[in-house]
Amino acid sequence: MLVYLLGVALFALGICVSVALHEAGHMATAKMFGMKVRRYFVGFGPTVFSFRRGETEYGLKWIPLGGFCDIAGMTALDEVKPDEAPRAMWRYKVWKRTVVLAAGSFTHFVLGFVVLYLMAVSLGLPNLNDRPVVGEVSECVRNAETVEQFNDPQCGPGDPAPARAAGLESGDEVVSINGTPVNSWSEMVSRVQNASGPTPMTVVREGERERLTVDVAEVTRPTADGGTEQVGMIGASQGWLLSHGAVGAVGASVAFTGDIMVQTWERLLELPEKVPAVVEAIFGAERDPETPVSVVGASRIGGEAVEAGLWGVFLLLLASLNFFVGIFNLLPLLPLDGGHIAVTWYERVRDWLRRLRGREPGGPVDYTKLNTVTGVVIVIGGAFVLLTVTADIVNPIRLTQ
Repeated sequence: MLVYLLGVALFALGICVSVALHEAGHMATAKMFGMKVRRYFVGFGPTVFSFRRGETEYGLKWIPLGGFCDIAGMTALDEVKPDEAPRAMWRYKVWKRTVVLAAGSFTHFVLGFVVLYLMAVSLGLPNLNDRPVVGEVSECVRNAETVEQFNDPQCGPGDPAPARAAGLESGDEVVSINGTPVNSWSEMVSRVQNASGPTPMTVVREGERERLTVDVAEVTRPTADGGTEQVGMIGASQGWLLSHGAVGAVGASVAFTGDIMVQTWERLLELPEKVPAVVEAIFGAERDPETPVSVVGASRIGGEAVEAGLWGVFLLLLASLNFFVGIFNLLPLLPLDGGHIAVTWYERVRDWLRRLRGREPGGPVDYTKLNTVTGVVIVIGGAFVLLTVTADIVNPIRLTQ
């Protein structure tokens, strides 16, 4: 239990750091362009402590769920002091305001990439593309008439160990069997199952090609319909995590970042259709592991991952959360940063069209006219958060059973 609580605390700390860096991204870019940053605080509620350095007040509040960066004149409706007016954010060029507004999400993307890079050089990155990389080499392969026998890890006298005997090692990538190229683990398994006896294999080990001869064993195994079949087996499982060197990890992390961002966008589009399943889970239905989770649920899964020693899952979850928050925050909806960016560019395009017609610029958008839409977004977002938090408390997704 202590290890689990430590995992929860570590994941929550990771979230707090992400939020702090998000707001720091806004602050750093605003200061870079000369905008006035009044305050930078981590958390909400009563102030724990604060100090002033230059024109900015820095501080920590009691509730570590969020934070804020107070930039003078973020919109034309914000009150500014006479000395702040020339440096009000809304007076700056559109591209500068866009950079400041997008800096928070960009920080999440950078943080997610850093987590993936550290994971790549230490634990390895998930094998999402079904690469034929060996994870573990079994002690043996054995005949099994039933599923229970097949899952029994005990080896008997005389049980063959083809992969181990041939010198196949964890991390080897099988590139050909019998001289024919292999492009995926699924293809490799199919080839092995149809092979028998001494079979030439070529693997890549630490960048070098090695030729091995594996004596594929023909064994009996159970089928889904309750029967049995004879197939070739060598006793090797697929590698889930692929490790990389310090240099190679850069490209691998960039590619994996692209994959995970695409998947995150697809999951984001699926959110509305997942809501009914979350509601059903609250009232006792089995929780679908594909349903969205709140910060509470993610922290619980992070705690379970640490308890089980699955640090790869912990880091991957932390990186995924950063990518999700970064993409979500760019949606063109107020009060999200993406909503402010949309308004900023609406002003720019509108004024460009007005100039084409020989008219004067229309001036800053009146945010009060958008209060209704903003309120709806806040209510829907708040309801969604409440829904997922409730589900994560009464019927959480569990990493282990």
